[in-house]
Amino acid sequence: MTTTKFSRQRESIKEYLSTTKDHPTADMVYDHIKKIYPNISLGTVYRNLNFLVEQGSIIKVSYGNGSDHFDGNVLPHYHFICRSCSAIEDISMPAEAVEEFLHSADENFEGTIEASSTYFYGLCKKCSENKH
Repeated sequence: MTTTKFSRQRESIKEYLSTTKDHPTADMVYDHIKKIYPNISLGTVYRNLNFLVEQGSIIKVSYGNGSDHFDGNVLPHYHFICRSCSAIEDISMPAEAVEEFLHSADENFEGTIEASSTYFYGLCKKCSENKH
């Protein structure tokens, strides 16, 4: 069994992601962490983000716009992606609704479902209001 060496930089990245709802890109995380650790490299931020995703400490949100976004909320939840401004927002649903959704998927699939990732697309409130 290997142990992971403690990293203040990694912990700062994890802490930042746990306190923001913005679903930042790696560049955005880098800009924030650089204020705390001026000598940190973008490569170090990428390595730590990937490590945290592999460990299950954060979630990577990839939806085809070319940039991965990161989420510190690892509890089961869904994401809304605005097709106009590309904003990502969490969709809060009662735990029972999430469980029912996953149970329904499991009942209609002959294999074993181990995880899920669902994105809802449309216009966010701001873009909807600007359209009218």
